[in-house]
Amino acid sequence: MAAVEIQSLTKHFGATCVVDAVSVRVEAGEVVGLLGPNGAGKTTTLRMLAGLITPSAGSARLCGVDVSQEPLRARRHLGFLTASTGLYDRLTVREILSIFGQLYGLTKEQLGLRIEAMIRELDLAAFVDRRCGTLSSGQKQRASIARAVVHDPEVYVLDEPTAALDPVASSAILDLVRSARNRKKAVLFSTHRMEEAEFLCDRLAFLRAGKVVTEGTAAQLRQASGQPTLTGAFLHFAREELAAAPRPT
Repeated sequence: MAAVEIQSLTKHFGATCVVDAVSVRVEAGEVVGLLGPNGAGKTTTLRMLAGLITPSAGSARLCGVDVSQEPLRARRHLGFLTASTGLYDRLTVREILSIFGQLYGLTKEQLGLRIEAMIRELDLAAFVDRRCGTLSSGQKQRASIARAVVHDPEVYVLDEPTAALDPVASSAILDLVRSARNRKKAVLFSTHRMEEAEFLCDRLAFLRAGKVVTEGTAAQLRQASGQPTLTGAFLHFAREELAAAPRPT
């Protein structure tokens, strides 16, 4: 049983199909990246997996639990980060972690251990007792990820976790992903940073116009595209859509 199992997941908004029969699996101890241009359906796919959007067809399972049929049980297995999730400005990072840990049912002892683990893993010590409204964008992003995984879930789903962050701010998040893989967590994340995808991911799935058009290792995508770099492969698979699009008259 895969930790993440997405089968023929489809979403229509009115007459527009934004996700078209997407299927992706992620095993425990594996990092899978979603690549694709803006509008390819990556975020919608991840939000359906998290139970935030109801699919039009298909299914999504987390550790064997169907997200649509048992959403609360499924979410216990999930740590989900989306770019649109905010923090409570008047609370400190420690207070937010405590509140969300209690919502996930952690005991006082478990919560204390998990908060200390998050402080170490995401380098929060310098600002864990500061109000979130005073934090930099990089600090807020690390706090958001800590909140998402404070309950130590089996599955991490991260939607562009390092977007708009500099390399220093990104490093703690990348370290967390590597640590999660080493602890046999399943990680599914979208990114536009090809160096991250090649550095972190065991496999990649490339979405275009709502469909998975190719998947494999970074080396396999380079070979399939005939390009020497993953950036070149990205442009190749993205441009196939442009080549197939009708030209204006």
